[in-house]
Amino acid sequence: MRTSELLRAAGFAHGFFTRVGGVSAPPWDTLSFSVAAGDSAEAVRENRARAAHALGVDAARLYYASQVHGTESLVLAGTEDPDDVVRRVADITASRTAGVACGVRSADCVPILLADPRTGAVVAVHSGWRGTVLRAALAGLDTLESLGARRSDVLAAIGPHIEACCFEVGAQVGKDLVACSSASAPITRRDEALAKVWIDLRSIVRAQLETAGVAPSAIDDVRGCTVHEHGLYHSFRRDGAESGRLLSAIVAR
Repeated sequence: MRTSELLRAAGFAHGFFTRVGGVSAPPWDTLSFSVAAGDSAEAVRENRARAAHALGVDAARLYYASQVHGTESLVLAGTEDPDDVVRRVADITASRTAGVACGVRSADCVPILLADPRTGAVVAVHSGWRGTVLRAALAGLDTLESLGARRSDVLAAIGPHIEACCFEVGAQVGKDLVACSSASAPITRRDEALAKVWIDLRSIVRAQLETAGVAPSAIDDVRGCTVHEHGLYHSFRRDGAESGRLLSAIVAR
């Protein structure tokens, strides 16, 4: 599990979980969080229990939804059934109830954890390239603001995902990503013959957060490339349908 110094110093239990430490069989070995990706319900249930223990919460208060690369948010009170929540569509989970863990799952997409030290409210955002174009990070900030946060107080951590070394896209996707933020150099490499570019999603998400009012010093980069670091992370780009799903989660306080 990887953590953010900023979030930890502010007293928020959280984690960007790796693929290590669970019970799933290959090819989802060993810590994976999706039955839909092919893993067994029993393995995912045990993996959820282990993640909840690491976060210091009851498994019944660890939540994530069905993600569709959009910007819908789900505000949780902690009384919901996690099995019901996982069937609901949302790429953002949020809570102001102490002890509720808000999570998102990923296998290359960008996980973003947001927290408000004043109210204790938290938000988890799933931002793949489509979500990034739709500015999912800003939708997460809007949700946190609706729970009483001020953007100037918000802390953010951008977790491991497909880094620029491995994120090759077509020219049109590249144009869409360049256009969705003020990042100065989101394209790190070009291949004109193949009409391909390599994109730095981290710089784009960071620029979106900064433009929306989050202080640069309040944004933490928790590094890791899901494609390159096979032993630590699941990756759909690398493994296709046989990829597991990682969990990133933060607990309201």
